[in-house]
Amino acid sequence: MSPRLAISAAGRSAITDLGRVRGPGIGLPVNGALDQYSARVANILVANDESAPLIEAVAFEIAFAPSADVLIAVTGAAVALEVDGCERPMWEPVPVAAGQEVRLSGMTGGMRAYVAVHGSFDVPSLLGSCAPDTVIGFGQVLRDGDEVALRARASAPINPYFGISLFDFGVDRPYFGETAVVDVTDGPDIDEFAGTAARLFDAPYRVTPRSNHIGMRLSGALPERIRSDEMISRGVPIGAVEVPPGDELLVLHRGRGVTAGYPVLAVVTSTSLDTLGQARPGTAVTFRRVSAEQAGRDARIWRERLDSLRDRVATVYACLGADELLADRASERRGA
Repeated sequence: MSPRLAISAAGRSAITDLGRVRGPGIGLPVNGALDQYSARVANILVANDESAPLIEAVAFEIAFAPSADVLIAVTGAAVALEVDGCERPMWEPVPVAAGQEVRLSGMTGGMRAYVAVHGSFDVPSLLGSCAPDTVIGFGQVLRDGDEVALRARASAPINPYFGISLFDFGVDRPYFGETAVVDVTDGPDIDEFAGTAARLFDAPYRVTPRSNHIGMRLSGALPERIRSDEMISRGVPIGAVEVPPGDELLVLHRGRGVTAGYPVLAVVTSTSLDTLGQARPGTAVTFRRVSAEQAGRDARIWRERLDSLRDRVATVYACLGADELLADRASERRGA
C-alpha cells in the first residue's frame, strides 16, 4: 500500500497545481494555485517538479499526519507550522516522521499557504492538471477524515540536518500585509474611459468579502465609461480589470470564465497576480501602471529567481548526501 496523508483538520484546503493550461482551448478556466510563486517555491524546496500537485490551504487551520517518513515545505501566507507541537520554519524543507502530526494555524498577512510533499500526491488529473474546477465538479477538495495517497517515491529518508537552518536557501519571500501594490498594463478598452481612467491609480481600493478564485472584487472610486453601447462577449485574459455596472471593480483571476462582456480597463501583470492571490478581504490595493516591456522584464526576473533557487537547493541536497531526492525528481521528469 502506498504511503498516505491522513487529514484530521481540512479547513478550506484542496489539492491543486499550476493549473489547466489546455483548458481555455475548450472553454475551461485555468484554475490552479492563486499564488503561483509560493506554490512553485514549495515544490522546489522538496525537489519536486514545479507543476507537481500540492495542498493549497485558504485562511483556516489544517492538520495531517503521514503514514511514512516524508519531507515537506510550507510557503505562502504566514502560519504557525508545528510538527508534533514543535515549531518548524516556513520556506525551508522540513522532515516529518511517520505518524507525526503537522499543523498549520494562525494564518496572518496573506490568504493562502502551500504544502508540498516530496514525491507529491497521487490524484486524478483532467487535461494534465489536478486543479479543482467547481463548475464541472472536478478535483479533490479536502475534508476532515480524508486520506490522500502519496506517490510511492514520496517516502523520504530523514536526514538529521533537515529542519536545522544550517543553510540559507536565499528564498525571496513576498510581503503579505494589509496593503498590496499591483502592477497593471493598459487594457484594450482604456480609451473608453477618457479622463476618468486615471482614477484607477489615484487612491487605494479595498478587497471586498465577495472576492474568490474567479475574481477579486474591490470597492473604491470607479472610472466611468463614456460609451453606453453593449459590448459583445469576447475572450479575456487572467488579470483583466473590468468595470461592470455597479459599485465594484472586478479583477478576473484563475477561475474566471474564458469570455466576458465588460470593458477591460487594464490587465494585472503575471507577477502581480501572485500578490493579488494573497489579498484578503479588507486589504488596501494600490494599482501601479507599468509598460508591457517592464512587465516582461519582471516576469524574466521572477523566472530567474526560481531557477537560481532550484540550483541552490540541489547544491544543499548534494552536500547533505540526499542525492536520492534529486534522482526522484529526475526520474519523474523522464516519465512525464
